[in-house]
Amino acid sequence: MDRLVTTVRPYAWGSTTAIPELLGTPPTGEPQAELWMGAHPGAPSRVDRGGGPVPLGEAIAADPEGELGAEAVRRFGPRLPFLFKILAAADPLSLQVHPDLDQARAGFAAEEARGVPIDAPHRNYKDTSHKPELICALTHFDGLCGFRAPDATAELLAALDVDSLKPYVDLLHAHPESAALREVLTAVLSAERTAMAETVGLAAAAAERLAGQDGPHRAAYAAYASVARHYPGDPGVIAAMLLNHIRLQPGEALYLGAGVPHAYLEGLGVELMANSDNVLRCGLTPKHVDVPELLRVVRFEATTPAVLRPEAEVDGAEVYVTPAAEFRLSRYALAAGSPPHTLDARTAQILLCTAGTALLRGADGTELPLRRGESAFVRAGERVELGGEGAAFRATVAS
Repeated sequence: MDRLVTTVRPYAWGSTTAIPELLGTPPTGEPQAELWMGAHPGAPSRVDRGGGPVPLGEAIAADPEGELGAEAVRRFGPRLPFLFKILAAADPLSLQVHPDLDQARAGFAAEEARGVPIDAPHRNYKDTSHKPELICALTHFDGLCGFRAPDATAELLAALDVDSLKPYVDLLHAHPESAALREVLTAVLSAERTAMAETVGLAAAAAERLAGQDGPHRAAYAAYASVARHYPGDPGVIAAMLLNHIRLQPGEALYLGAGVPHAYLEGLGVELMANSDNVLRCGLTPKHVDVPELLRVVRFEATTPAVLRPEAEVDGAEVYVTPAAEFRLSRYALAAGSPPHTLDARTAQILLCTAGTALLRGADGTELPLRRGESAFVRAGERVELGGEGAAFRATVAS
C-alpha cells in the first residue's frame, strides 16, 4: 500500500472552497478544480517507498506487471489505464465530446504526420486512447448530456421567441433526427460571430425570464441562463440548448461514452476515466474549437441520460456498472464495528476516502489510515482489508 501524494489542478472554473472543505484545509482564494489520483504525466501522483517521493508512473515503469498485473499490461500496455479525480466545478466546463478508439488513433497519427507539436494549443489528439468517463456526485451535481429529441428542443427554442432562432426551430421540425441535429449544430458553430453574440444575448435574457415561470423546461432554462452569464455571446450557449439538462443527487452517477456532447456545470463529484487527454470542444471556452473535426466525431442522435445507481454485490461493494474496459468504480459504506471488506484484485487499485476515516490493513498487519480526500495505491495481487467509519471509493480495472 502506498499513500498517494496528489496534485490539485487550479482551472479557472473550479470551486475555491469545495476541495479545501473535503480535505479539511484552508481555502487559498484560488480555484481548486480537480484533484488527480493516478499516473497521468500531466499531474502524476507520487509514492514514497523509502527512497523519497517518485511519480507513480515511474514506479510502474520499473515493474509494470508487478504493479499493474500481467493481464492489465497485456490489455492496455505498461501504464495505469485509468485516471481517478475529485472534480469541483463552480462554473461551467467547456462543452465537449470525446473520440472513440479508432478516431483517436487516426486523429493522433494524422496530427503526428502533419508535425503538430504535442503541446500546441490547436492540437486535438494528445494520445491514441479514447476517453470514456464516469462522474459520481458527492453533492448535487448539474450537467448537460446528450442531444434532446429535436421536437422537444424546437419547443424549448420556440418559447424563447427570438427571431434569429426560428430557422433552427424549422430545421429541427423539418428533418430526420440525425440530419436535424447535425444541421443545427453546424449552423450555430459556423455563424457569423457578431450576429450570433446578439442571438445569444436575446436567448439568454429570455431563458432568464422563463426560468422564473412554471413549465417543463424551467430547470433547463435556469441552467442555460447561468451558462450565458459565464460565457456571454459564446455560440456554445445555443449549442448547450440542444442538450439535456440533468441534476444528479449524491451517490448517483452518469457515464459518458464516445461522441456524446456534454458539459459539467456545478457540483462536487468523483470522476473516473480512461487515461487520456483527447477532448474536442464545442464552445464555452477560450480554447481551440475545431468545428470540422468536432462534427466528424459527434454522434448526432437523441438520448435520454441514464442515471446510474450502484448495484450491491455480495462482498458489500456498491458497483457502478459501465461498458468501459479501462475502469470499474465501487463505493463502500464503512460502519464502525462492522467486518472489514477484503479487497484482492489481480490489477492495481486506488482507494479514496470521501467521508469519515478509512483504514487499510495489509496482509502483514501494516495499517494505513485515510482521512477525507486522501487516497492510496495498491499493487496488483496485494490483499488488503478496508474498514473504518465513513465512505470510500475504489477504482480498478474492469474484469
